[in-house]
Amino acid sequence: MPSLAFQLITNSDEKSVEVVVNELVIAGWTSRDKDAMETHMLELEAIGIPRPKSAPIFYRVSADQLTQNESITVIGEDSSGEVEFIVLSLSDGLWIGVGSDHTDRKVEAYNVSISKQVCAKPISTTLWRYDDLIGHWGDLILRSYAIDNGNSSLYQEGPVTTMLPAEELIGRYNSETGDLAENTLMFCGTLAVKGGIRSMDAFEIELEDPVAEKKITHHYAIETLPNEG
Repeated sequence: MPSLAFQLITNSDEKSVEVVVNELVIAGWTSRDKDAMETHMLELEAIGIPRPKSAPIFYRVSADQLTQNESITVIGEDSSGEVEFIVLSLSDGLWIGVGSDHTDRKVEAYNVSISKQVCAKPISTTLWRYDDLIGHWGDLILRSYAIDNGNSSLYQEGPVTTMLPAEELIGRYNSETGDLAENTLMFCGTLAVKGGIRSMDAFEIELEDPVAEKKITHHYAIETLPNEG
């Protein structure tokens, strides 16, 4: 398994580390707001994707799908990104970053688990210590932009508190210990989109901390190969 390079930033210092992620978990349907969850379910049903069997639901994906590259390659024109906050468990605790659960929507229409495995999962190189954020967690904002023909438009925006708290998701995923095993990374859910789910040439994601006046961002282009059937 290839290692990933992260810049770990705390309130007092920062350091660079190399991490081999052993386990990747995609948490879906994590909204605290039942109306917002219903809106997102309707968005997906509109493009043929069925409702989940439970909410939240946890999909296991091969960790080698994680990437910090500035581009990914997909088959066909039916994939799209979605911004999520991510949680990485390390020996010194939990770290927070931003990622995109890039997904093939046609595959998702017949098997969600398979669709999660089909596309690479872009993530940030910067992580913040979770303990530094707890006191103002509700102020953090997730945001994404769809980029087409060089033009950028707001695609998603909302507070991280739209989703269930990280501790609750971790506890539901691992009810025996309530912990996330070391070197496990979890995607923690997404927001409804503006203008409908659609493909794009590139995608930009960010996690903003307006209290500390800082952001974690990641941008990636989407290279498309022909779908020969």
